[in-house]
Amino acid sequence: MEEFDIPGLAEHLHLTAAQVLRLAERGQIPARRVGGEWRFHPAEVHQWWEQRIGLADDQQLAEMEVVLRGPRGTTTTPTEFTLAALLRPEAIELQLDARTNTAVIGAMVDVAARTGLIWDTARLTDAVRAREELHSTALDEGIALLHPRRPQPSILGDALIAFGRTPSPIPFGNSRGKLTDLFFMICTLDDRTHLRVLARLSRLLSDPAFLDQLRWATTVSELHESLATAEQRVLETAGE
Repeated sequence: MEEFDIPGLAEHLHLTAAQVLRLAERGQIPARRVGGEWRFHPAEVHQWWEQRIGLADDQQLAEMEVVLRGPRGTTTTPTEFTLAALLRPEAIELQLDARTNTAVIGAMVDVAARTGLIWDTARLTDAVRAREELHSTALDEGIALLHPRRPQPSILGDALIAFGRTPSPIPFGNSRGKLTDLFFMICTLDDRTHLRVLARLSRLLSDPAFLDQLRWATTVSELHESLATAEQRVLETAGE
C-alpha cells in the first residue's frame, strides 16, 4: 500500500500542506521520516481518524464530516449520502440471537447478507473479528460499531449498514466492563465513506433519546423511521 507524502495526505484530507506538516511535527498524526521526508501510512491515518471521531463532540464531528466530504462536486462520495439509505430494512434484526462476541459477529454478518450485497460472508466475518481483536468497538452507551479494519470493496456489491439488537445486554469487550445490546455493522467500499458513516452515526448516537428509540422500537419500520428522523434533524441543525 503506497504511503502518502505531505501534499498527497493534504489532498486526501482536504487540509493544507502546512496543516499536515504541523500535525506531523507535533506528533498529532501517525508519521515517520524517510530520507528526511514525512511519510504517512494509509491504514494508520485511517485509524487516527477513527480515534478522533471517537473523542469528538457533536460540533467537531460535524466539522469532520465537512472535511471528509471535500469540495462539492469533486469527491467520489455522493453529497446526498444518508445513513437511512445505507440501512436497508432487511438488514435490521430486533431479536439478535447471540450471547458471545463470536456469535454476535457471525449473526450480524448474516443480517447484513440479507441485502444480497455481500459476496463472501466468511471473509467479512474474519475481517470484522480481526478488528474486534485489535480493539473492541464497544462504547460505554451499550453500542458497538462493528466494521473491518479496512473497507472490503472486493466482497461488497455496495456500501451498507446493518443493525442488530440483543434481547438483553451482553459482554462485548468494552474497556470499562459495560455491557452491549445495540450493534451496528458498517461495510463500505472506501475509507472516506467509512469515516463519514462513522462520524454521522456517532452524532446520532450521542443523543440519549435516540438510543431509547433504538432500544424500544417494536418493528423494523419504526426503528428505520427513528433513524431517518434523527439523521434529518442532525443535518438540518448543521445546515447540510
